[in-house]
Amino acid sequence: MSSSKLKTGHQIDASAVLGWGVDSDSENDPTYPLRDSPADPSKRLDWVRPTRQVPNVEILRSIEYNQLPAVVGTSVPPSGLSGVIRRSAFRRSESDWVHWLMLLGADRVNMVEGVVQDLGQGRIPNILAERGIRSAWQHERQKVVTKAVVVAGLSVLAIALLSRRAKSRRRT
Repeated sequence: MSSSKLKTGHQIDASAVLGWGVDSDSENDPTYPLRDSPADPSKRLDWVRPTRQVPNVEILRSIEYNQLPAVVGTSVPPSGLSGVIRRSAFRRSESDWVHWLMLLGADRVNMVEGVVQDLGQGRIPNILAERGIRSAWQHERQKVVTKAVVVAGLSVLAIALLSRRAKSRRRT
């Protein structure tokens, strides 16, 4: 029975973890198809490419690839300001960190667009539930409390500074 020590100092029984050490048996090597493939590339391509999906919406594609994969996601095509940011990001190489930063920014903009869209349709979004507050409270209560205290403190500070500025403007 093998065991490992976690960062917390607790011992775990590795034999009880499903899949632990799956690659330790050389007779059951998951890299077998690649490891034993022939040197001639034409002999390695013995699979039939799946039928390509014909997308009915705009699909953004990396400049590094000249064709789409067989299956693409079509549930949320790029739209609005987040779509503009995404299109701009996909004009850059995937090796450019700006590409990834723009995609992260587009995700945040898309979240705000979704809230605005919900409000426009008369729905009030339950942002706390969508952010997983129940699970966080159950599993990381200390982090939730710390974050709430920090946000409350910063909010009070911002309100105090803004009201102070407003009072000084009224005096002049």
